Amino acid sequence: KECLKTTVQSLCEGVAMRGKKSFLKDFYTDLHLTEGQTGEANEVGQITAGLTPEDIFTVPPGKEPIRAVMTMGVAGTGKSVLTQKFILDWAEGKTNQDIQFIFPFTFRKLNPLKQKNFSLVELIHHFFEDIKDAGIRSFKKFQVLFILDGLDENQLPLDFRNNQILTDVTESSSLDALLTNLLSGELLPSARLWITTRPAAANQIPDRFIDRAIEVRGFTDPQKYFRKRFRDDQVERVLSCINASQNLHIMCHIPVFCWITADVLEDEQKKEKGGWLPMALTEMYIKFLVFQNKNKKEKYGEGPEEDSDIRLMVESLGKLALEQLMKGNLMFSKSDLRLFGLDIKDASLFSGVLSEIFKKERGMGNTSVYSFVHLTVQEFLAAVYMLHCFTSSNTEVIIRFLGKDHSCSSLDEFLKKVMVKSLSSKNGHLDLFVRFLHGLSLESNQRLLGGLLGQTRNRPETIQRIINNLKMINTDEISPHRSINIFHCLTEMNDLSVFQGILRMVKQNDISEKKLSEIQCSALGYALWMSDEVLDEFEPEKFNASAVGRRRLIPAVRNCRTARLKNCRLSQISCGYLASALQKNPIHLTELNLNNNTDLGDAGVDELCGFLKTPDCRIQKLELNKNSIIETSNFFIYSSVFMSPQSAGLAQLQLHQFVINHLH
Repeated sequence: KECLKTTVQSLCEGVAMRGKKSFLKDFYTDLHLTEGQTGEANEVGQITAGLTPEDIFTVPPGKEPIRAVMTMGVAGTGKSVLTQKFILDWAEGKTNQDIQFIFPFTFRKLNPLKQKNFSLVELIHHFFEDIKDAGIRSFKKFQVLFILDGLDENQLPLDFRNNQILTDVTESSSLDALLTNLLSGELLPSARLWITTRPAAANQIPDRFIDRAIEVRGFTDPQKYFRKRFRDDQVERVLSCINASQNLHIMCHIPVFCWITADVLEDEQKKEKGGWLPMALTEMYIKFLVFQNKNKKEKYGEGPEEDSDIRLMVESLGKLALEQLMKGNLMFSKSDLRLFGLDIKDASLFSGVLSEIFKKERGMGNTSVYSFVHLTVQEFLAAVYMLHCFTSSNTEVIIRFLGKDHSCSSLDEFLKKVMVKSLSSKNGHLDLFVRFLHGLSLESNQRLLGGLLGQTRNRPETIQRIINNLKMINTDEISPHRSINIFHCLTEMNDLSVFQGILRMVKQNDISEKKLSEIQCSALGYALWMSDEVLDEFEPEKFNASAVGRRRLIPAVRNCRTARLKNCRLSQISCGYLASALQKNPIHLTELNLNNNTDLGDAGVDELCGFLKTPDCRIQKLELNKNSIIETSNFFIYSSVFMSPQSAGLAQLQLHQFVINHLH
């Protein structure tokens, strides 16, 4: 406990200044946690009010114990800090004292070991020398918790279907087989597991192995963070700046963005006229990079480098960030850094910007390994370098990224192809990268970078073509949740017309009358999903939109009690998206109508059955009329599924004009 306490008690926001350490207990701010396994279908605020870090594995009396928890959230929402707070409270003897050992792992540190063989005991001993020194080789008599942080950074195949079965904690195997057996419960079934991930990567682990899904949405009250970060005579001005911008106010619920915002605001407040406040994510990260460079002399007493030196360093950082992002590498050795022209032995170089962008950790054999302070910083610098390669006609990098058939002569054509590639990614690992790339295409943002990157002049018609391309992109075969990133890219380009138009329609109460474009449907689906108010009823058919547009509204199903999705032309793929939305998010839904979706078919309904068999399901009424499910045998199959103990709450099923009441 003492070893872990020492490790987790400090809060890492970037890299701490010399002589200054931040403690987690002093700066931890409550996170907005939502989940759907306990409690009634209340509003989100009511559900989350009682859910705190110590309650992650808590279940009501009479319920089955929770073995595996998956915590999801977009980049920077505080997933890792949440696990850190859990460990600290446990190590200090405050909570969860039924657990004897906690073993926190990160996929970032597991990835370099993917070619090696371990037993579970050997893996624990490899990372936790105090356990090895104590001679502990059996854990059957102990309650153990394994934390697997950052599934979205995983490079292992996690082949649950073909990996050998392991039941002996001393049996050596591939790291992939070891993890799949641990996750499936074959290996040390008494252990608890806690996995954190970005939502797009959650499907790497089958739903049947997850007992509880929790979503982290960021801070419950960002003001508390800034009140802890700034002095009393500063904080009111800071908060007024943030509240003045709706876009910034929304983004500041994300902890990593609060940290970067605070750094930038500290710099802006030093200016005589108070400076100005960035309104989008890309602007804020540019300001952060410029601030770290300018602040070098103040913090470290070093003279400023020449513009050419700074530009070369940022180019080297960006090249490292992009090349490693494409490979999925998030940890680098000294030799990796030297390969990209970054020599950490150069004190004058490393004492400045690099010290705020990189963090140093202990790797295998006590060697030093390095990583960007946050994955979003790596994604931002990768986008900076990618745009630099396009503007400087570095076709080698472009072809390696887009493929040998690349032939983009214009910026709008280039960004369109990058967006298509990002949307084809199964785990969404390029979403933020492409969002930054669109933001960087604006001349205003390129001017902010100044000497850090070369600048190009983009004519207004070019920018307008980029915006039009985003609004018209075909997303028929793309998850509605992934298509929301198109809306975010528009925001980065300062095009708020879609979101403002939606808000105007909602306020005028004519949203069901006016024709909605597909991108407007994405914006509406996102707004309804993120709303703190749970909808009593959601019916896409009431909206004047195309079938594709209505399918883009699917994310809103996560935040309603009754969903009437009749006549939405849902396919097997769409049903998979629907099931995923229900499985991985707060569950308020008690009534689901899927009538008249003739393309659904048996396979589509089978996708939905996976959710109906989970303990999270609270659906009481399900309608499946006129869905091309014609085989008589399927009636009995689906009836037997619904009558399983896990679906005990289902009171009424309508199937092919038959109505079955009181199933249980």
